[in-house]
Amino acid sequence: MSLLTDDQKMLQEMVASFLADKGNIAKQLRHWRDIGCKDGFGHGLWKGFAELGFTGICIPESHGGLGLGAKEAALVLEEIGRNLTPSPFLQTAVVAARAIEGTAHADRWYPGILSGEAVLALAVDEGPRHAPEQTAIEAKRQGNGFVLNGSKQFVVQGGSADMIVTVARTAGSPGEREGLTLFTVPKGAAGLTIDNVSQVDSSKAARLTFASVALDGDAVIGEVDQGWEPLSRALNTGRAGVAAELVGVAAGASAMTVDYLKQRKQFGKFIGEFQALQHRAAHLYTEIEIARAAAFRAAELLDSGDERAQLYVSVAKAKAADVASLAVREGVQMHGGIGMTDEHDIGLFMKREAVLGELFGDVYYHRERVAQFGGY
Repeated sequence: MSLLTDDQKMLQEMVASFLADKGNIAKQLRHWRDIGCKDGFGHGLWKGFAELGFTGICIPESHGGLGLGAKEAALVLEEIGRNLTPSPFLQTAVVAARAIEGTAHADRWYPGILSGEAVLALAVDEGPRHAPEQTAIEAKRQGNGFVLNGSKQFVVQGGSADMIVTVARTAGSPGEREGLTLFTVPKGAAGLTIDNVSQVDSSKAARLTFASVALDGDAVIGEVDQGWEPLSRALNTGRAGVAAELVGVAAGASAMTVDYLKQRKQFGKFIGEFQALQHRAAHLYTEIEIARAAAFRAAELLDSGDERAQLYVSVAKAKAADVASLAVREGVQMHGGIGMTDEHDIGLFMKREAVLGELFGDVYYHRERVAQFGGY
């Protein structure tokens, strides 16, 4: 990973301390899961993010934010992954904030994000796999506005959102990038049905059905038929963020496993003394460092506007997902039988990795993108 500035180190230390204390597994993930919370996260912690300024990392200073970027967001997300902290940070303060950046909707929603009062979501996928170009939900003109008909799936925190950034087709056919438009759809919009479901890691996602949902022209984000650019900006920042969170998941699982190796005895010896397990732990350490370097490099290139950013984002997402999968599998295996029980936290890392690995494109989606960027 590239060197951090003094300010970035300070941010990293602040986030690590805050989440280890307030955002740990017992206080957050297990607590909200076990009481059956409909949101899957704590609004009190979300306001705590705001009080420390974390919600404003991707919001320009002109709107009251910190005016930082994807790299600083990645520092936060790595710690979120390390602690398995359930939070709307990624969807709201990173993805949605980028989607509405530079539009009138920023004036409307940035204050709520900054205060920790608002939760936003992105509705993009309609099938079992991530495929933004395949958007089929129709947005037909009606008067000075539009009427939306169709459905969306896997809308993370869609049931908790005050506003959902929704990708719809105003022209063209599924499979085409042209003709996509972004809309702001408020909670409670007439004709919008939300089916809120639990994912395997206890986070919440929603299936949305749009049945003649009427929106006025002001609901359009940016320009009609020109939604691909702001959507790509939001998705790529989100993908880099997910890569960083997956690195955190891998690092958290690895740290827990190494700690267990130092405590568990077999045949009168700590199992961490067995060379075979030492080799596996060492290999995992190097893989995590490579994934971390890829994730932060992708974030840096996004912040600098480098034309290679999209390539590096896909490299980072694919690598981080691979490494996180390795880390959680190794962790559960090296914990032995206890690793398969809910009483031990290591299994929770496996569940989070499964969800994040699919979010905004799985390993195969991003390997395909890397091949395409390479001319194959």
